[in-house]
Amino acid sequence: MSADEPPQPAPVRRARIAAELERSGFVRNRALAALLGVSMVTVRTDLQEMEQEGLLSRVHGGAVSLDARERPFEETATENAAAKDAIAAACVELLAPGMTVALDVGTTTDAIARAIATRPRLDALLVVTNGLAIARSLEAVEHVEVVVTGGTLRPLQHSLVNPMATAVLESLDADIAFLGCNGVTVADGVTNANVPEAEVKRAMMRSAREVVVAADGSKIGATALARIAALDEVHRLVTDASGEGAELRAIRRAGVAVDVV
Repeated sequence: MSADEPPQPAPVRRARIAAELERSGFVRNRALAALLGVSMVTVRTDLQEMEQEGLLSRVHGGAVSLDARERPFEETATENAAAKDAIAAACVELLAPGMTVALDVGTTTDAIARAIATRPRLDALLVVTNGLAIARSLEAVEHVEVVVTGGTLRPLQHSLVNPMATAVLESLDADIAFLGCNGVTVADGVTNANVPEAEVKRAMMRSAREVVVAADGSKIGATALARIAALDEVHRLVTDASGEGAELRAIRRAGVAVDVV
């Protein structure tokens, strides 16, 4: 909108906000102000009234659609299960005996843990994780040593976060880190639904020589609240064929190695 055009009426603005939420699941205040040609105060007022009407949920710096709010581990574990298992199998092929592996919390990374458990040839693996479900998946596997980061428990994902969760990672020299996420785009990079876990994911990235994002096709083209990394900080993306499309092609052009299972 140009500076000479009158501001759009509130119903028109809010319809555009709703359309942006439906498209991506998350909107930032600053981006909306630029899109609508209004002040941040107007954006916040619109979002507050839309939240009161039950149309969205406000978060720091923006808003999420009600469908995009973080969901429990048990609820998402059964979604796209076959794709997650195929992604996990491909990720395990990147491992070799004796490696140190940083394994992030999440349902796809839990599938990686279960795939590791079925590969006896991967002797002497050291897996460092902040996911209690992942630790449980590996606790009886004789050829894997498991280190749990410690930290503050988030029951929704059975994850450990700061304070205390990144202390172990700061001294870790991992061969590879497998990260889960809620969205991958060229514009926003790799993003996650909550800030505390994103902080631990970034620490895992810093601890590893190779960073692999494991994300089923539903995450490609989606953007979530908390940024984990720009694409140039990621070495490889492992996804499934349902993610094929313009966004995945753009991710390839950005220089990320992409494995499609």
